[in-house]
Amino acid sequence: MATMTAAQRRDQAKRDYDAFLAGCPTRELLSTLTNKWAALVIAALADGPQRHSELARRIAGVSQKMLTQTLRTLERDGLLTRTVTASVPARVDYALTPLGHDLFPVMVAIKTWAETHMDRVFEARAQFDERP
Repeated sequence: MATMTAAQRRDQAKRDYDAFLAGCPTRELLSTLTNKWAALVIAALADGPQRHSELARRIAGVSQKMLTQTLRTLERDGLLTRTVTASVPARVDYALTPLGHDLFPVMVAIKTWAETHMDRVFEARAQFDERP
C-alpha cells in the first residue's frame, strides 16, 4: 500500500467530501440546510405538496422574497420539486423529492430539539449574560 503525501490526502479528502476542508462543496450545502427558512420549508412540505401562499401562511415571518429564494435553492439542490399546472392563474405546487424526504427526519429532529430545549437555552443565555 502506497504512502500518500499531505497534499494527496487533502485531495482525497476533497473527493470524499470532508466539510472540514475549506474547498469542500458540502460547506455550501450545509449553509443552505442550516438556514432557518430551509429547515421550516422542509418540515412544512413533509405534510405533502403545498403552494407558495400556503407555505407563506404556515411559516410566520418569512418574506415572499426569502421564501422564493429558499424554494429555488432547495429545488436546485434536488430537495424539492416545483410543479406548474396550467390554469388561470397558473397553479404552482412544491413537494419534497425522495432526497428531501430522506433529509426530513434530520431536519424535524433539529426543529423538535430546539422546541423542546428552548427553556434551557434561555436559562443558559441568562446565566451567561449575568457574568461579569
